[in-house]
Amino acid sequence: MRTDSSPGTLPAREHLPAGDAGTPVLDVVIPVYNEEKDLQPCVLRLHEHLTRTFPYPFRITIADNASTDTTPQVSARLEARLAEVRAFRLEQKGRGRALRTVWSASDAPILAYMDVDLSTDLNALLPLVAPLISGHSDLAIGSRLSHSSRVVRGAKREFISRSYNLILRGSLQARFSDAQCGFKAIRRDVAQVLLPLVEDSGWFFDTEMLVLAERAGLRIHEVPVDWVDDPDSTVHIVRTATEDLRGVWRVGRALATGSLPLDRLARPFGDDPRDRELTDVPKGLARQLLGFCVVGALSTLFYLLLYTVFRGFTGSQVANALALLVSAIANTAANRRLTFGVRGRGGVVRHQAQGLVVFGIGLALTSGSLAALNTATTSPGHSTELAVLIAANLAATVLRFLLFRAWVFPERRDPEPAPVPTYTSEPYTAEPYSPYQFRAGAAANHTTWGDATLRLQPVRPNDTDPRD
Repeated sequence: MRTDSSPGTLPAREHLPAGDAGTPVLDVVIPVYNEEKDLQPCVLRLHEHLTRTFPYPFRITIADNASTDTTPQVSARLEARLAEVRAFRLEQKGRGRALRTVWSASDAPILAYMDVDLSTDLNALLPLVAPLISGHSDLAIGSRLSHSSRVVRGAKREFISRSYNLILRGSLQARFSDAQCGFKAIRRDVAQVLLPLVEDSGWFFDTEMLVLAERAGLRIHEVPVDWVDDPDSTVHIVRTATEDLRGVWRVGRALATGSLPLDRLARPFGDDPRDRELTDVPKGLARQLLGFCVVGALSTLFYLLLYTVFRGFTGSQVANALALLVSAIANTAANRRLTFGVRGRGGVVRHQAQGLVVFGIGLALTSGSLAALNTATTSPGHSTELAVLIAANLAATVLRFLLFRAWVFPERRDPEPAPVPTYTSEPYTAEPYSPYQFRAGAAANHTTWGDATLRLQPVRPNDTDPRD
C-alpha cells in the first residue's frame, strides 16, 4: 500500500475557523488515579492560567482511571464549581485507555493532555497548541531534551529518559526527541483516524501514537519546555519500562511486516490551496527515483558478486541468468517496500511475477550483450565481460524503473464517488446509531444528561482496512 502519494483519508490542514461560542477549541485531559491530594490545586491552577492567557474557549476534562480514594468526589466538586470543567470516570485503569476514550468523545478540534502534577511550565501550553490551530502541524509535543529546555530532575530519571529515547531512535528510527513528556496535543481530525491504530492502553500509548504518526508522514511540532520533576510520582519505573520495551518490540514487528494501514493517515499533495488545483502531477517521483537508485546500486553489486561466484563453476550465460534471477527477486522485494511504499502481503505473488517479466527483459538485454561480445571476440577477458554487463544493466535499469512505476506498482487512484440519487417522494431517514452515553463523573447509563453528556464513539484498536 502506498504511503507517499495516496490521497488518504485526511484532508489538507487548514486554520481552524471561528466556532460557536459554546464549543471549546481546546480540550485538556488530565488522567488521574488516586490523586485526591493534587487534583484540586492542579485543576484550579490550570483553569486560572487558561482563563487569563488562552484566547479561545476551552474545557478541562478530568479522566479518572478507576480511583479507589476520594478522587471521584474531588472531581465532582470541581465540575460543580467551574463551568469549564468536566469529570469522567472509567472503571478500568490505563492512561492510554482514558485518553482514547475521552478524546474520541470530545467535540473540541484540538485535544491535549498533561500530567496532574503540572511538572511542565504552563507557559508552553499556548505554543504547544498554536501550530495545530493554525493548521501548520498535526501533533505537538513538549520536549525536555531540547537544548533550550530547562529541566530539574534526578540523575536516575534523566538516565532512564535518555536511554529510552535512544532505544526508540535505534529500533524504530524515531526522530522526535522526547516520547515520555506528559504534555502533548493532537488535532481531532487526526485523532479520529490515528487512535484506532494504537493498540496500547497504558503508558506506551502516546509513544506508539507518535511513532505511527511519524511513519505516516504527519507533522509533529516540538516545543521546548521547562520541567521540574515530581518527587512524589507514583509511576512504577521498572514495570513501566518493561511494558514500554514490549510495546517497542510489538510496533517494530508490525512496521517491519507492513501490517499497519498507515496510508489512512496520508495527507493530500500540498496543503497550499494552489497545489490542490494541480492535475496529473507525479507525486513522490523524486523520492522514488532516489530510492530506486539506491536499491539499484545495491542490486548491481549483489548481481556482480553472484555472477562472479557462479562464473567459477559454469559458463557466462548460465552464470548471468542465475545471478540476474536471484538479484531480480531481491530487487523487486526491495523496491516494493522501500521505493514504492507497498506494505503488507497482498499482491506479493503478482508483483514478483511482474518483476520476473521485467527480469526477462533485463535478461534479454544482458544476454544479447554477452552474445554480441562473444561474436566480436572469441575469448573476452573477465573485466571486459563485466564492463559490457554494467553498460547493459544501466540501460535495463531505466526501462525497469519505468515499468515498475507504470505497470508493477502504478499510482492508486480512488474511484469517483457515485452520484447521490434523488427521489421525488419523502426519503426514508433511518434512526442513527446511538452510542452509549456517559454522564461526566458517573457510571455508564442510557440517560441523556444535557450539557454534561459525553457521547462516546466506539474505538476499535484492531480495525484493519478491508483493502489490506
